[in-house]
Formats: sequence, C-alpha cells, structure tokens
Amino acid sequence: MHLNFDKMQTITRSFDFPYYQLSKNNLSNCLVTKYNGEWIKTSTQEYLNKANAISRALLKLGVQVNDKIALISSNNRTEWNIMDIGVLQVGAQTIPIYPTISSEDYQYILNHSESVYCFVSDKIVFDKVKAIQHNVPSLKEVYSFDQIDGCKHWSELLELGSSEENQADVEARKEAVLPSHLATIIYTSGTTGTPKGVMLSHHNIVSNVLDSSPRIPFSEGGTKALSFLPICHIFERVILYIYQYYSVSVYFAESIEKITDNLKEVKPNVMTVVPRLLEKVYDKIYAKGTDLTGLKKALFFWAIDLGLQYEPYGKNGWWYEFRLKIARKLIFSKWQEALGGELKVMVSGSAALQPRLARVFAAANMPVMEGYGLTETSPVISVNDMRNGLFRIGTVGKIINNVEIKIAEDGEILCKGSNVMQGYYKDEKLTNEVIKNGYFHTGDIGEIDKDGFLRITDRKKEMFKTSGGKYIAPQLLENTLKQSFFIEQVMVIGEGEKMPAAFIQPNFDFVKEWAHRHNIAVSNDLNELCNHPKVIERIEEEVNKANEKFGNWEKIKKFELTPEVWSIDGGHLTPTMKLKRKIVKQKYQHLYNKIYQN
Repeated sequence: MHLNFDKMQTITRSFDFPYYQLSKNNLSNCLVTKYNGEWIKTSTQEYLNKANAISRALLKLGVQVNDKIALISSNNRTEWNIMDIGVLQVGAQTIPIYPTISSEDYQYILNHSESVYCFVSDKIVFDKVKAIQHNVPSLKEVYSFDQIDGCKHWSELLELGSSEENQADVEARKEAVLPSHLATIIYTSGTTGTPKGVMLSHHNIVSNVLDSSPRIPFSEGGTKALSFLPICHIFERVILYIYQYYSVSVYFAESIEKITDNLKEVKPNVMTVVPRLLEKVYDKIYAKGTDLTGLKKALFFWAIDLGLQYEPYGKNGWWYEFRLKIARKLIFSKWQEALGGELKVMVSGSAALQPRLARVFAAANMPVMEGYGLTETSPVISVNDMRNGLFRIGTVGKIINNVEIKIAEDGEILCKGSNVMQGYYKDEKLTNEVIKNGYFHTGDIGEIDKDGFLRITDRKKEMFKTSGGKYIAPQLLENTLKQSFFIEQVMVIGEGEKMPAAFIQPNFDFVKEWAHRHNIAVSNDLNELCNHPKVIERIEEEVNKANEKFGNWEKIKKFELTPEVWSIDGGHLTPTMKLKRKIVKQKYQHLYNKIYQN
C-alpha cells in the first residue's frame, strides 16, 4: 500500500514533521531499529503508511478526541514513533511513561491520565503493567511491540487498519487538530511527591523544534543520528522531531550496554548525551591510558593535559593549536574511532556538564553542545552552538529564538514564550504557583553574562542555610567534587547544621584500578572498600582540592563514603539522574548522625 500525501509547506502540529520530511526526502532509512541482530530500515513513506494504519485502527476501536494512550518502552524504537504520529493525528494524546519507575507509579499515572490503551515494549514492562491493570478501570487493553504470551501484539492494529476505507475520517480528525490543542502529558518523576503531569500543546513542541533547530549544525539529508536517551522525556522527543525536520536518518541504540557496539556499527554524525554517559566514556578512555607504558603513555597524558586547557575559536594561540593538531592526529583520532569515527557533534542536557569534559571532547574534535531546559519548557531554553561564536564552555549557551528569559531578584530564572507548558494536568493550584504574570518560574538559579550566555548555578529549592546563617549552593560544590575520577556521586548536606558535609559514592571501578596500580589491597566487598584507610585518605585529598575553590563557610568539612552504587532502581536518582535528596538522606541517616553527632 502506498498512500499519496499532499506536500507540506508549513508545520504547525507535532505530526506534521514526517509529512514535511516526505515532501522533501523519502528517506529509505528514516527510522532504523535492530531486531534479532539485524538493522531493519523503515522509509519515511512506510513510517507514514503505518502511522495512518494505526490511526484508522484507533478509530475502529472507538478512540475519541482527547482520549489518552500510554506508551512505555524500555528502548527507543521505530514502533514508538509510528504510534506517536498515529495517536496524535486522531486528536488523542500520548502519555509517555518512564519504563524504570515502579508499578505503583505506573498505576498512578495511568489512573491520573485515565489512559484507555497502553502500548509496552517488552515482557518486563508488560508484567509491571499486568500487576496493576485491575486497579486501572479506564484501561481497555494492553498491546506489546515484542511478541509476548498473553498480550495482544501491536501488529493486530496494523491489520485492523490495513483497509483505507476510513482514511477520510482520519483526515477529518487531522484537520480538526489545532496547534493550541494538547499533544502530550509528560509525567515528571520529581525528587519528591507524586509525579506531575506536564501538559504540552502541539504549538509548545513545534515552536521549540523550529526555534532550537537553527542551533544544530545539520546539513539536510545524508546525516545519521544514534538515539538512545529515553524518548519518554521531551528532550529526546524534540530532538527526534528535529531529526525528521532536517531529514536525518535515526538509528535506535539497542541499550546503554550495547551503545559502544552500536556506535561502531552505525557510525553516527550526531547523538544526544547526558553528562553521566560522557563521564563513563572518559573514565574508560582514561583507564586504558593508564595501562600504556613508555612513550605511548607519555603522549596519551600529554594530549589529555592539552585537551583540558582547550578554549574554542583558537583563543589559546597558534602554538597551542599546532600542538592540538598533533594530539588530534596521534591520540584523539583513536577516541573518535572508538565512537564510530564520524561523530561531529553531541548535544548534552538533563544535568550540568563538567567543563573538563566539554574541553577534552571539543579538543578531540567531538564537541559537546550543552543546553538547558525543563519538561515544562518543551524543553529547550538555551543551547550552545559551535558556529558563529555561540559556544562558551561553562555556560548553557544563548537563549533560543522567541524565548524570553529574565533573572528575578533572588537569582531565579524566569521563562516566557510559546514553549512554556499549558500547565499541570488536573492541578490548577500548582500551575498557578509556577506560572505568574506569564513567566514560568524554573526553580533554577542563574545569570546571563554581558555577551548573553546563560549560566546555571543551582536549584533554588536545594539551596540551604547553615546554623550560622550562611547560604550553601550544593550543586556548585557537587559539580566541582564530581570532576574527580574518584567520585561517582555526591550529595552535599548540612541544612541547619554548623557546617556543610557530604555523602560520597566512590567510583568503585576507578578506586579498584587505582589501588591495583599502587599495590594497595582492597576488598571487592564495597563496605570494606569504603572503610579502607588509604581509600578514605585519597578521597579526602580530592575533597580538599575541591575545597580550595570555595569560601571557608562553604568548604566540605566532613564526608562519609556510601558502600553502594546510587541508582534509579535503588531510589537514589530520578529517571533523569537527578538526586532524590530526601530519600538519599533517609537512606544514610546513620552516616548523617555520625557526621553531626559531635
């Protein structure tokens, strides 16, 4: 079957992007997913044919305008995107859900959104939904993308909608969808309390795609992207719409564990990242460098030292640039090969990027463009760009088109523009608390420098006072401490106490490797490792080094090492890798008492 669609000149609704792409390029590899060891390509035409089959099936199932349909996938895949377009163009809304949250959270979100259908990726997610399905009265059926015993397969809908007899009804529904209409509700996990449903309209999303896309250095067509950040988050979803807008072929990574293999297979030109991934990549490269000997080792660390001094646009002068050229040829070219060999740019979001990582990857000719935004702002507010002098390390770039930022008296970043959400679903009170006089109150503290670059310094609600009345900005301290290879995670504590202190989760792999190099016997038991005097002493050196950058009242006076890996499943982190401060403090209350008992 081959539907003929009118050429699109304007994009006003989220589902217009693939039609716009088709009017310019029918990519053979528009969306590519690996099944049973083989990359399977879906063309732009096939993408839209299947999306329309889904739309026709949904109408036959009786899906109404403004019905809610949940999508829960453990990995990014072609089916998710087909469902997204198929649902949106019949005037219904998608409810993307993080796969890693608990069954109880699934239950809350499915009930709060009153979802009528739910599409899951695999058996693990299906089992979690099945466990609570009887407590969700609105849910009529669950479909799966994988073949699972006891679960309907999504191909049943493709079959149900295979006849074009009701395509005219789909077209009528599409025409009735206005830019101002609700497109999706994204439930933010938050660091406390129940998830909040962020309502984003088609105009919120489309405007953000069109206003931020000029900052992404794509030439139309011929570009390949690797997608692996969760598509349920608006950051990756907007990026995917940008890819469709620019006719970029999208390959979906199998998993975080297989990302290294996928990079080598796909050889992407662009990918989105979170700082945690870059830290892990860098740590791996660094560890390999320590295994080298003689001249090779000396050259490796010479290149790293050079990379850590990197400034854009040749600011370090010709002698630096000359040496950098040599370092790129001898050392950094091997880094590129390890990441596929064709990577030209990475876009980073979700958390603060360590300046050292921005420097060293840019020096390696794989620049990381850090951006800033929130789910409530669709999400992009600002982003760096290598071109036209728009890249400044240590900032989140300049504000994108048609978005206005002002800094409140207390330093909070306020945002106004077509990217600001419609509000929190079924929560007018909370909506009115964060949107005042047309400005969304981000809760982040920041500043705009004289050249217009935005810098984030902390979360407003995370700042606290010591008993001496001094303000502490924990993120500033944490981001500085996390620059150490020895420190994986850190949480600064001390509200109402006489001094700030910290819980530190060591980078266990690096600590073991360091101990091996220095002939220090450490146990694989993490409890014993965290109590080893030499380990504590070495990490204390790192803390003291970080303290040099801060005033006396801000310095970390005491710390305790935590003998477990902080994780989403463990409850330490949100799905976007932010600290759940209240929960972390509860988990380590005994260490808190130990620090402050004197």
